[in-house]
Formats: sequence, structure tokens, C-alpha cells
Amino acid sequence: RLTLMHPGNLLLKSDSFYNVIVTTHALVMIFFAVMPLLIGAFGNWLVPLFLSAMDLVFPRVNNFSFWILPSALYLLLLSGYVEDGVGAGWTIYPPLSSYSYHSSPAVDLAILSLHLAGSGSLMGAINFLTSNKSLPVDKMKGERSVLYVWSI
Repeated sequence: RLTLMHPGNLLLKSDSFYNVIVTTHALVMIFFAVMPLLIGAFGNWLVPLFLSAMDLVFPRVNNFSFWILPSALYLLLLSGYVEDGVGAGWTIYPPLSSYSYHSSPAVDLAILSLHLAGSGSLMGAINFLTSNKSLPVDKMKGERSVLYVWSI
């Protein structure tokens, strides 16, 4: 807003830097804050409680799915410093993320980081599903089981 109020004020280093900030903020909030908190943290806390288990079936897979997130977040933040950064919006819509608009490898780095975060979520989902199917739960089969365990 300061740049729009005073046109000569160069608060941002380039015109596309605002798009880079908005894109990075949206991707971090959606894929590295909201989704891991709602699915990963609550799932790792509540699913063993609802299944009356000490831990999930694959604790090392669970650990790896957690520790893959910081490396993916690092790659996403690093993509903002590669050439002009990723200014394609949080949807990474194809006209804005195509080679003709963003010819730098920043978009590729951001997409790689989202794939890493998605693989961590996929490993967590497989762990939740196998824990639900393989842990013996007394009197909680079929329609008597907790719906949250199936929905996570």
C-alpha cells in the first residue's frame, strides 16, 4: 500500500516481488501449517486414543512423514530466492507457472517441495489406515467404530 500511495517509493525490490510474497505465504499456510496441523498433529494424537493403542502401527514411517516437512519447507522458501521467485499464485495456475511466464527453476523447486509435503501426508495416511485395519479393538468393529479414525 505504501508503494501505491507514493509511486516513487521502492519498498519492494521489483514489481513481481509482491506476487512472490503472496504465493509463498499462501503455500506455507496451506501446505505447511493448516494441513499438517489438522491431519498430522490431531491424527497422531487422536487416532491411537480412539483405537486404544499405544502408538500407530509404523512409528518410523510416522517419524519420517514428520521430518520430511522441514526439508520440503526449506525447498519452498529457497524457491523464493531463485532468480525472481515463484509469483504464480497459490494455485500455481498453468499460464502463470508455464515456461513462457516463469522461465526460472523456482517454479520447479516449489512444485518439488509440494510433492515432498504430499508424500509425507500420504505416508501418514497409509499409517492411519493400516493402524485402523490391523490393531485389534474390542467391540469397535464396523458401525461401532469412531468415524474420525476413518475420516483422517
